[in-house]
Amino acid sequence: MKVKFKLNGKEIEVEIEDGELLIDTLRNRLKIKSVKHGCGIGECGTCTVLLDLKPVCSCLLLTKSVENRSITTVEGIDCEKLKESFATHGAVQCGFCTPGMLLSAYSLLIENKNPSKEEIKERISGNLCRCTGYNQIIEAIENVCKN
Repeated sequence: MKVKFKLNGKEIEVEIEDGELLIDTLRNRLKIKSVKHGCGIGECGTCTVLLDLKPVCSCLLLTKSVENRSITTVEGIDCEKLKESFATHGAVQCGFCTPGMLLSAYSLLIENKNPSKEEIKERISGNLCRCTGYNQIIEAIENVCKN
């Protein structure tokens, strides 16, 4: 079956198998490597993408469910300040959670240019990080709001 959707702002059409998960379509068919396999049950956030600018776990979505919708990955966002802030504040260590964290933060900042610390914590809560303890990530996001 063929599915049409926007990927990082570009209309695409891709041939998929019935029951194919979005993560598999993105990684295997479309070669988007920022979307990673993690837990497979929507708990870790390594497979996070933006569906119509809202963070979702691509390991839980059938590709056919994104027909005529918009999918954004890290490759499709303009967030140099956010990326630089992550690097400056040590919010990037092993890098496994980074794409999901960036997308979750980016989505939040689109909705709210000056979120509270609690709002930041809430938005990134779907992304597990085993390296930073989250403080550096929160500081990096707060820094972008101040500048």
